[in-house]
Amino acid sequence: MDETLLTAVRRYADFHSDAHGVADTPIAGLATIRATQVSELQYAISRPLIALVVQGSKRVMMGHRTFDFGAGDSLLITADVPTVSQITRANVSTPYYSLVFELDPAVIEALALEMDIAREAIGAPVRVEPTENEVANAALRLMRLLDRPAAVPVLKTQLMREMHFWLMSGRHGPAIRNLGMAEGTAHRVARAVAIIRSDYAHPLRIEHLAEAAGMSPSTFHQHFRSVTTLSPLQFQKQLRLIEARRMMLSEGASASNAAYAVGYESVPQFTREYGRMFGASPVRDIKIAQAKVYASA
Repeated sequence: MDETLLTAVRRYADFHSDAHGVADTPIAGLATIRATQVSELQYAISRPLIALVVQGSKRVMMGHRTFDFGAGDSLLITADVPTVSQITRANVSTPYYSLVFELDPAVIEALALEMDIAREAIGAPVRVEPTENEVANAALRLMRLLDRPAAVPVLKTQLMREMHFWLMSGRHGPAIRNLGMAEGTAHRVARAVAIIRSDYAHPLRIEHLAEAAGMSPSTFHQHFRSVTTLSPLQFQKQLRLIEARRMMLSEGASASNAAYAVGYESVPQFTREYGRMFGASPVRDIKIAQAKVYASA
């Protein structure tokens, strides 16, 4: 990994990171991450993205698979899948730094028409590969653009397009191209995922989701699981639980209020499912998480 990319990411992240270590940039879809200690487990359903680690290391778990990676590696997530992640190497003198780049299906689709890249069958939605020099150099040009605010509106589109180009030209290329297939399975399932994300607190209507994906209900179930590793109901459940945990941690919501807000009708059911996912009851889990935050403050 080019050391100058680390310098650029470090300079931006050190100055702009919020309390959670995230620094959004004026370029939509581009952010830096900074951490000065090993993190707690983080639960999320990520949108398609690629993360370039430039210092430190991280672990991401999806289902029964575990990915350990560090400086010089890129993590690719090609579908809205639930993941558990943890920064595994970071300290005050040598923080963890990464550059996160959200993938744009529209840009991918346009580039795919101009490029000769073999389409790859849908495989694991999470994968790790070494970062290629061309990708690192394109990322560096994006970071340098942030030093010239007046140039951002003029040049960001072409530099983001260039970043997509080099990603699609490299090891991750065939997997990324699937995101741009307008009538491909991943793209069609993504339409259903968007509906679940926006209406996660309401009962699932499988027929409505299948119609949005342009599939029969039985075919939709099969392809939804192949893309996300979960059934639609499991996906909704994990999304509800992750959002409920966020509400309790960030907004101070009670367990019962969070349960009802995300669509549960039974607090005991919410408590049981929460414990299965996070390893503790809602009250105990939040107390432990808050105690760790106070201890590190």
